[in-house]
Amino acid sequence: MRKVKAQPTFRSLSDINVANLVDVVLVLLIVFMISAPLLQSGIEVDLPQTTTKDTDFNEGMLVTVNEQGALFLSVDGRDYFVNPDDFESRLQEVGEQKGYTAVYLRADKDVPYGNVVDVVGRIKKAGFISLGLVTAPYDDASKGSRRR
Repeated sequence: MRKVKAQPTFRSLSDINVANLVDVVLVLLIVFMISAPLLQSGIEVDLPQTTTKDTDFNEGMLVTVNEQGALFLSVDGRDYFVNPDDFESRLQEVGEQKGYTAVYLRADKDVPYGNVVDVVGRIKKAGFISLGLVTAPYDDASKGSRRR
């Protein structure tokens, strides 16, 4: 008499190996933590402080005026120096290429007011109606020292 082997029964594997998933998530977290500060504009300016709310700058162009009064235009996450004589034409050119209708102006707090107003006028002359001024929020240490 021949013995018949019993068919092996397969059970579903209901356990998920989470260790590999946690490793991948932690590596991604570290990568994003390191790369997030690098995604911001590269020109260092000391922005004036005020009570602000966060704004998304992806819908417009970013113009930066540093402490020396040099003009920079942010295009595709990179800052380019712009010759003051070519500022309006370059602004119009980039605005038409990228389809921007708004301009955000970042100016160092030590830039004279007249220079900032001059840049605002030149932006308006280039045909941009929507203009935003970028500021930094008050930090807790400086709240007591601000004028009222």
